[in-house]
Amino acid sequence: MIRFVELPPAALQALIESDLPAAGAAAGQELSEYILGEKWLWEMRFEQIARDPASAEWIARAVVAEPEQVVIGHAGFHGPPDADGMVEVAYSVAPAYRRRGFAKEMLAALIARAETDPRVRVVRASISPENAASLATIAGFGFVQVGEQWDEEDGLELLFERPA
Repeated sequence: MIRFVELPPAALQALIESDLPAAGAAAGQELSEYILGEKWLWEMRFEQIARDPASAEWIARAVVAEPEQVVIGHAGFHGPPDADGMVEVAYSVAPAYRRRGFAKEMLAALIARAETDPRVRVVRASISPENAASLATIAGFGFVQVGEQWDEEDGLELLFERPA
């Protein structure tokens, strides 16, 4: 079982500054070195919230395994629903916790969150064709490949969508 923990701007700022104790205090949850290692993501999300405070409810959160109370990764959306009602999922599991079903649990929770918002019509996932684990994670969730795109950082990505 998992739960999501919001990373408010103060936590994001502390992560950017590599201050793990301060980030944990701001989030109300002891965070992990894995979360600290995603500095590029926290910089991007901090700037996103500064531009659009409403995006805070959609973006990455720490993911805590229960009952252990340990952070095993992060999950969220790239942002709020766009003009077409699309949200894109993003999730990552720390290497020590992979192959235990956490990614599928994260994805199921993200889809359930998207389904609660009447603005959301489509849930998207973009995955590298070489990422067999993520391709396996989305299997069984009703995603259909709708195309591909070139990402400046990640290279070729396959695009999958499903109705919300």
